[in-house]
Amino acid sequence: MQFPAAVTAGRIAELVGGELVGHDDIDLAGIASLESAGPGDLTFVSAHRYLKALRHTKATAALLPDAFRSEPAGCSTLIIVEEPLLALRSLINRLVPSGQPDWAVHATATIGHGTRWKNRITIARGAVIGSNVSIGADCTVGEHAVIEDDVVIGDACAIDAHATIHRGAVLHDRVAVRSGARVGGPGFGFVRAPHGHARIPQAGTCHIHDDVDIGANSTVDRGSIGDTVIGAGTKIDNLVHVAHNVRVGTRCIIMAQVGIAGSTVVGDDVMLAGQAGLADHLTVGAGARVAAQSGVIGDVPAGSTVSGYPARDHRSVLRQAATLSRLTPLVTTLERMIDRHE
Repeated sequence: MQFPAAVTAGRIAELVGGELVGHDDIDLAGIASLESAGPGDLTFVSAHRYLKALRHTKATAALLPDAFRSEPAGCSTLIIVEEPLLALRSLINRLVPSGQPDWAVHATATIGHGTRWKNRITIARGAVIGSNVSIGADCTVGEHAVIEDDVVIGDACAIDAHATIHRGAVLHDRVAVRSGARVGGPGFGFVRAPHGHARIPQAGTCHIHDDVDIGANSTVDRGSIGDTVIGAGTKIDNLVHVAHNVRVGTRCIIMAQVGIAGSTVVGDDVMLAGQAGLADHLTVGAGARVAAQSGVIGDVPAGSTVSGYPARDHRSVLRQAATLSRLTPLVTTLERMIDRHE
């Protein structure tokens, strides 16, 4: 990532509120990873596992936390900050232009009767907006996105290309729905009938609160009778499925390919790592962490870390794995002893 113009290390330290160790007058042209950085680049280190790469980087300067200031580094200039990733975010927002939307309604967009919006809006080519939709100020609707009837969208929301917001869904302020995502579609509800499986009408809706980000090709189903709710500040990665009547708390992190079955409750500040699967009607307590590829079939206590299938206390899983590893040579010895006595 290149800066529009070269910036001195001293100026960058000022912008991020960091402590400069080294040369303040060297020019930095952009930001790059530890491995790909070259002369004139600024890089960053956020965790211990990157310290080896720091020793070999060809970058000119690096953003580091105070704990790493004495680590060997391939660059001669360091900028010490409390949290490198937050400093990097601030720096990009200040120095790299993001571009402004073209505030306009494209001639090929279709807009239903009674739909209204506040202030500026972007509605791109081929977008379809139904009837009686309410959209707040400074929203963008991408190419071929679909917003069905009676949807309510707050201020500064982004509905990206080919995303769909189904009938009656409610999105609060600063919600982002990435390309191909589906919000408020019918959940998977069927009952056995004499001639097969009959669909149960999905009469609830879907509430997405402030500052939620829903990744590409993810799905958040509407409630069957009540509502599906995603709490404020929660971030959902690509290819995630949230089933009907699920209630997700605030500030959760839900990573790629997670599946949450119907009516499960996820507390505040929970982290669900990639490919974790949660069965229906469970409760995951506030602050819990579910490791990648875990299968959760029972409640998870608040503040705990679980892994494996069925998911259980992570330390217990590690101890069991270590015990099994130690048992393997004993089993081999026992088998040899049996062979000698046969």
